[in-house]
Amino acid sequence: MSERMRTLTVKLDQRSYPIHMGEGLLLRAGELLGEAGCGEKIAIVTSPTVARLHLTPLEDSFRRSGFKTTLILLPEGEEHKNLASLETIYDRLVSGRFERNSCLVALGGGVIGDLAGFAAATFLRGIPYVQVPTTLLAQVDSSVGGKTGINHREGKNLIGAFYQPRAVLIDVNVLQTLPRRELLAGLAEVIKYGIIEQPELFALLEEKLDPLLSLNKDLLLEVIGASCSIKARVVEKDEREDDYRAVLNFGHTIGHALESLTGYETFLHGEAVAIGMVQATLISMRHGSCDKESCERIYRLIRRTGLPTELPSSIIPHELVKSMETDKKSARGKIKFVLCEGIGKTRFHWLAPEEIAAMIAN
Repeated sequence: MSERMRTLTVKLDQRSYPIHMGEGLLLRAGELLGEAGCGEKIAIVTSPTVARLHLTPLEDSFRRSGFKTTLILLPEGEEHKNLASLETIYDRLVSGRFERNSCLVALGGGVIGDLAGFAAATFLRGIPYVQVPTTLLAQVDSSVGGKTGINHREGKNLIGAFYQPRAVLIDVNVLQTLPRRELLAGLAEVIKYGIIEQPELFALLEEKLDPLLSLNKDLLLEVIGASCSIKARVVEKDEREDDYRAVLNFGHTIGHALESLTGYETFLHGEAVAIGMVQATLISMRHGSCDKESCERIYRLIRRTGLPTELPSSIIPHELVKSMETDKKSARGKIKFVLCEGIGKTRFHWLAPEEIAAMIAN
């Protein structure tokens, strides 16, 4: 087992928590959970595929540390991030007589993390939970920051709560079993961080994309660490997305609408975000905010990564914009849009739906 581990802290006063990153952390999960102050009972929320790949070392570690575990299996896929799955978690917690200091552990990707986090936020008005993300997208983005929730038929993540985990455990070894499509989807969020705040990260991706796609562990830990550091800084400035935290939605306004319009069945989240980032960059250029060279660099990197860059021909811009109007970032008939001003720099601008529709390239 590798002892290499890096820890950074999300600093939120009493809600502060560590993000542990390294190799072999599933084997140390019990020890790290003990440090997070969790009670004896643990419910591990996961999916059948992830359970088959990663549950045994995690459960063994918990039992060695004296924890008693309950397994809650949920179906896979964004379409199952709903009230039915949430009720499954509640039913198992009630039947298992879980208490205020009992702990939920989210072992999986963003869907599992969001569901388990929202269940933790609402069961007995709040119990501890820990994120153990197993996808790159969850490791660099959704496991950090305390956004939890479920989807509504009219839009993504419309029901939820801000509720911070007690800890995040990122084991880079689990990425060895990640399907390539999921890996690429996660890279979309890493590219986003480079665009919104860190040109050096963007340049690193341009220079070392091939070894990163070959799962070089040193590179993976470097980009995961950089991404989590950026996310932590943003969350520390604006925990509940009252203002600045919305910068993390670059590419997501269009991406979420695209997911909703296609019934969450056509694109992985990161794939929809990749298309959304290309569109957001083009809109930024047409709005006069972004230079052509930055726009081309963003497009080239997303395309080199193997992510989709074009909206499906079946998507009508006005329908896409109508879906955006149900987004949480809309108000007073306008949408809070994140514009790119060049790699590493963004700004907010309120755009009318018809303005966005006119600038969307289909």
